[in-house]
Amino acid sequence: MSSKDPLDEMTGGNAAVGSPEGGAEVEVGHLPVMVDEVVETLAPGSGSLQIDATLGGAGHAERVLDASSPDGRLLGLDADGAAIARSARRLARFGDRVVLRQTNFGEMAEVAPAAGFGRVDGILMDLGLSSYQLSDVERGFGFRAGGRLDMRFDTSRGRPAADLLATMAADELAALFRRYGEEPFAGRIARTIVETRRHTPVETAEQLAALVERAVPAPKARRTHPATRVFQAMRIAVNDELVALEAGLAASLLLLRPGGRLVVLSYHSLEDRIVKRFIASEQRGCICPPEVPICVCGRSPNLRSLGKSRTPSAKEVTANPRSRSARLRGAERVAA
Repeated sequence: MSSKDPLDEMTGGNAAVGSPEGGAEVEVGHLPVMVDEVVETLAPGSGSLQIDATLGGAGHAERVLDASSPDGRLLGLDADGAAIARSARRLARFGDRVVLRQTNFGEMAEVAPAAGFGRVDGILMDLGLSSYQLSDVERGFGFRAGGRLDMRFDTSRGRPAADLLATMAADELAALFRRYGEEPFAGRIARTIVETRRHTPVETAEQLAALVERAVPAPKARRTHPATRVFQAMRIAVNDELVALEAGLAASLLLLRPGGRLVVLSYHSLEDRIVKRFIASEQRGCICPPEVPICVCGRSPNLRSLGKSRTPSAKEVTANPRSRSARLRGAERVAA
């Protein structure tokens, strides 16, 4: 992650507002990030088919369905079964205009056609965590909420984060923290974890956050918790997020009809670089060497960029601090 990307555990896709009675989730209080910009870029119309590939709290999906009334339809995907259940309640008023599937968006190329969304007008990928996930003490996504270090979106698949911390060698952990968290003190943190687990298993978010804080030199001024990059790296590794992102982007070329639009909200530079390079690559035409007099590669552009990336307004960041590192990129499918 680059230094220009604000970092803390608050980085994520949707904020949720708690009840005044103290603690119950209020789904109507969900704050989808850059929702006006998302709807403007997708431009969903009546009768259109849309895919929300990362439902989260369903805030974006709700607005897209409102904008595509009376008969636009939406396929909502999420690897998190709890997110699917919450979304089903929130979107119930739209009836059969909504189809929900619990799946990772990396599997969208197979899941969408089977659900009747083989050619669509819009695809949204919001790559942030929701407030519900950050506050889930059963999975340990965030060090403020704490809890067991699981970090899986789909708890029926893969290995929990605690398992990786218990079994990976110090050099493997350091490489993971560098690759997925761009953590400058990766080696020191990895050695501290390995030394600690010899006598005490590292099984909770609180433990991991404390170990990182102990291993990292204290700066004169701290903008974010020192464990932020490590938590990001562990979550990406556990869920194989960057591989899923590349698969989801590739699937968008198969699913979008000409004129259909792709919108991606990313929250750190690793994701944003993948999205930026994908759009740049797919809007190129001929890639023959300059010395070749006529095109022999036969390559045509697949996408048209919808302009420069966009970031949240100052007003939105004030209302929803979790939005501050968001970056929106959009592209339109062109005819082959």
